[in-house]
Amino acid sequence: IILSAYAATKVVAEIKSYRFIGGGLPASSTVRFTGKGEVSGKPDIATVSFTIREEGKDVASAQTKATAKEKAVLEFLSKGGIDKKDIKTEGYNSYPKYDYGTPCYGPYEICKREVPKIVGYEVSEYVTVKVRNIEKAGEILKGLGSLSVSEMSGPNFSIEDEDKLKEEARRMAIEDAKAQAKVLSKDLGVRLVRIVNFSEDGNYPMPMYYGKEAALGMGGDTSSAPALPTGENKVISNVTITYEIR
Repeated sequence: IILSAYAATKVVAEIKSYRFIGGGLPASSTVRFTGKGEVSGKPDIATVSFTIREEGKDVASAQTKATAKEKAVLEFLSKGGIDKKDIKTEGYNSYPKYDYGTPCYGPYEICKREVPKIVGYEVSEYVTVKVRNIEKAGEILKGLGSLSVSEMSGPNFSIEDEDKLKEEARRMAIEDAKAQAKVLSKDLGVRLVRIVNFSEDGNYPMPMYYGKEAALGMGGDTSSAPALPTGENKVISNVTITYEIR
């Protein structure tokens, strides 16, 4: 009776372990199936980045000029409906500018190496802005250009809540792999016993950029706001499911 009870307990424990992927006894024969899921969504955020750059004879004067331009930029963004939480300074730098003298070019020219002299300072601030009303992205670019910001780039269109798209793409990929497993197991004349392994090497967004090149320039042309078709973003998931077969 004791031996029978012990054996029954072991069997129950073994069956319970089968509920978990990779649980139970090691699989002797396995087969793998790969599934793909792809979901598209319309972007709801446009990200723009730019640099505020100013020079001065000393750090203080350069900072004063940069602060004045920064204030004008922030006022413009506020009037454009941009929330403060969506404006972020990614970096702030100040460094001296040097005069290295007149370089020598000729092979027989006698050169006198001059000591570099500091002739001024430059202050730069790198900023990123999230535009949640993407219909205004063109107007934001136009306004920033009129304020003479430097190194403007974007907009990069993205989807704020991508997790739902990722989950849907993963679900589609799993169903695709399972469907293949059912068909192939029938063709091979084998039985799918359990899933012994699962992996995912994908689930990444693929943004589509359709902005005109004029919108990606250095600023200065304020004749009209650029047209910026947003297109769609794709999220792709690739999964691999390994089954034990008998």
